[in-house]
Amino acid sequence: MGLFDKLAGWLGLKKKEVHVLCLGLDNSGKTTIINKLKPSNAQTQDIVPTIGFSIEKFKTSSLSFTVFDMSGQGRYRNLWEHYYKEGQAIIFVIDSSDKLRMVVAKEELDTLLNHPVPAMLLKEKDYKKV
Repeated sequence: MGLFDKLAGWLGLKKKEVHVLCLGLDNSGKTTIINKLKPSNAQTQDIVPTIGFSIEKFKTSSLSFTVFDMSGQGRYRNLWEHYYKEGQAIIFVIDSSDKLRMVVAKEELDTLLNHPVPAMLLKEKDYKKV
């Protein structure tokens, strides 16, 4: 049983398909994290910056994942909110070594958490704290 299968069990997920948004500033490591989450036979060697967004699909033994890898460039960040309703999970990546943009990352995360759709999802009763 892999990490995702255990996580699905803890969270009580009954769906077989999960839509995940991967957000964060540009060059924070979003695509690298998604690549590491994929099964080893599906991982890529060359990772290039995401322009706009990309969609990655992969499966574990019991779940099918669709991950929306959203560009973190300033001109694309206002598009994030259009994908909130599609997702059951959000991964927000912060590059801890990028001290100059830590304030920008905090502001973007605050904007995300104060948006009505993710806030509504956080208040729903059908999730469990891990």
